[in-house]
Amino acid sequence: MAVVGDLALMGTKIKLIGKLEKRVFGVPLSTSPRFSFSQTRNLDVSKSRTAVRAVLQVEKIQSSGELKEGSLGFDVVSERELKENGFLGLRKTKLVCTIGPACSSIDELEKLAIAGMNVARLNMCHNSREWHQDVIRKIKKLNQEKGYCVSVMIDTEGNQIQVDLGSSSSVKAEEDSIWYFTTEKFEGSRPFTIQANYEGFSEGVNSGDEIVIDGGMATFEVIEKVGNGLRCKCTDPGLLLPRAKLSFWRDGKLLGRDYDLPTLSTKDWSDIVFGISENIDFIAVSFVKDAGAITHLRDYLTTTSSKAIKVLAKIESLESLRRLEEIVEASDGIMIARGDLGVEIPLEQIPSVQKDITYVCRQLNKPVIVASQLLESMVEYPTPTRAEVADVSEAVRQYADALMLSGESAIGSYGMKALSVLRTTSTRMEQSCREENRQTLLHQRKLGASLPDQIAEQICNCAVEMADNLGVDAIFVYTRHGKMASLLSRNRPNPPVFAFTNNSSTQMALNLQWGVTPLLTDLSDDMEGNVKKTVELIKAKGMIKKDDAILVVSDIIPISTAQTIFQSIQVMTIT
Repeated sequence: MAVVGDLALMGTKIKLIGKLEKRVFGVPLSTSPRFSFSQTRNLDVSKSRTAVRAVLQVEKIQSSGELKEGSLGFDVVSERELKENGFLGLRKTKLVCTIGPACSSIDELEKLAIAGMNVARLNMCHNSREWHQDVIRKIKKLNQEKGYCVSVMIDTEGNQIQVDLGSSSSVKAEEDSIWYFTTEKFEGSRPFTIQANYEGFSEGVNSGDEIVIDGGMATFEVIEKVGNGLRCKCTDPGLLLPRAKLSFWRDGKLLGRDYDLPTLSTKDWSDIVFGISENIDFIAVSFVKDAGAITHLRDYLTTTSSKAIKVLAKIESLESLRRLEEIVEASDGIMIARGDLGVEIPLEQIPSVQKDITYVCRQLNKPVIVASQLLESMVEYPTPTRAEVADVSEAVRQYADALMLSGESAIGSYGMKALSVLRTTSTRMEQSCREENRQTLLHQRKLGASLPDQIAEQICNCAVEMADNLGVDAIFVYTRHGKMASLLSRNRPNPPVFAFTNNSSTQMALNLQWGVTPLLTDLSDDMEGNVKKTVELIKAKGMIKKDDAILVVSDIIPISTAQTIFQSIQVMTIT
């Protein structure tokens, strides 16, 4: 083993110099131009006892032939894919499936898990508390008894203006038919009458304004106000669905309305308490207006939940777009809810807005899910349109962390086929992106505030650049809280990232990170021991072979020396 770099806060300067003179992957580096990097900066550390050490190592790992007792938390799907396709054949884009009546049995859930579902989403707008509890426990049973690794997300209903048709079925609005929108409460349904769920919904609305249902499913022109209600004529016929959303437009522009509704309703808080009791992994917050609601929820979870539940903000309104960066910074991740967003902004802006949101999330190191209508036609048909496949490919090309199925899996007849389309399309586009080597075109924003955080960030940036340039087969990261795994993912490396952690919450959270396969295993303060044990276990499973090259990164903080942070980069070949 050759130690070729050293960084220490022992005086007033930091200096990091590296030189590779060993053979790496059978190539003698001594005949190549010298590899080095250097950084020098003045620091006042007279009051600091913190030591930071970074080591760059190149070595060969030789199997001892003796596998000690231990376990490695490979989920059965990743293990199968790795054996069949090799390291570079692993899919990096994560897949989220909305669970509904069409896929809530344990057999259907297992089929989705086998087909590549990483996260199961439960929409709290629908179904009963008992139904959700049953689904969550089925997923956890599959994880525990069958060896899957599927995280659970609940998606809050949120405060929004919705309409009630008085029945559970849809109603067709014909052209020129006259309808009455009212806040009056009554049982059952009335002909040509629609209930709105907010008393002040008609305030500021004038004759001639338009009411657009669900982003264009149907359109009405306001004829006159009648008390707190509106008498309207249908100008664009279409289906009115139960719990449909409405928006108001004037002269072709969205009529801005501030209903002063809190982001989280009483029902949302009740659902959150339920989610905590069921040990869910993610909470997606609907109709986020600013960072305040996200910060409040995260503070609440810190004091009430025994596990680290991640909070995702859904971007689906003009208000959230105006405060995008502060919302991204406050949250643990973002969901681009294109369906509701398309109600509030012109449809032609959706592609560029999606690209911008994805870019901001990459810069701020937050996972981003592209959701809504990815394969909408597959709710009814067994094959997608070519335009839908192109839409999925573009989201992958933008390096979104995850893609989400909604009605396609929840109520559609071809949920498994839809998931297969996402899996095969994303795998093919990832291969195309590797061939283009597009990673070098991305510029990363500096995130770290403290010096240790800055060093961790730079180590991950350099590690990915090294991994891509040297052509290693995989990156191994040893992490307790997932920070360095996410920083590696942010750089979108060519080789897959295997994140070894002893924290189950970290394992489930990393399920949403691009290119990261989280593995639950025992970790100690002895980094050499951790690496040797995990390599031996993977080798015993037949998933790593002679001459494979791996790059190793760690952010494990030895418990025995809490004031010392040890971070390292190692490049290894298996013999």
